[in-house]
Amino acid sequence: MENDNIFLAVKAAVVALMGAYGAAFGWLGWLILAWVGCMVLDWISGSAAAAAKGNWSSAVARAGIWHKGGMVVVVIVAAVADCVLGMAVAHFPSLGVDYTVLVLPVILVWYIFTELGSIAENATGMGANVPAWLTKLLAAGKQLAENQIDLPDDTDHNL
Repeated sequence: MENDNIFLAVKAAVVALMGAYGAAFGWLGWLILAWVGCMVLDWISGSAAAAAKGNWSSAVARAGIWHKGGMVVVVIVAAVADCVLGMAVAHFPSLGVDYTVLVLPVILVWYIFTELGSIAENATGMGANVPAWLTKLLAAGKQLAENQIDLPDDTDHNL
């Protein structure tokens, strides 16, 4: 009987923590958590796929971590861009636009689909069959996120 109470207490604690996280960070917080989880799973599954083929290399694993670090930098840039845009819009009331976030969620969704595609590839490298429709769905999700912000072709993207 005491084990049931411990189980219920653990469940209650997990639900309370998840509720507090959701209340503090909202849907964007859950998107960030999903992205971080996908990054971790991609790195682990990539390492497992390489090990399954006998190709695991610490240098390649380090390169993967550096890649993930670069992604973190891009996400921070997107968050700062959203903050700056939000402040600019707030101080130009004549625009008549309400702005909360746009850049960060689009970047996160794009990265999540990228990571999910990589995880599916890693699963194939580990010997799992991945349905072609899943691969197509993940590629379409990534493309949809990529097309959410369409800049003119003549925009100078080199800062």
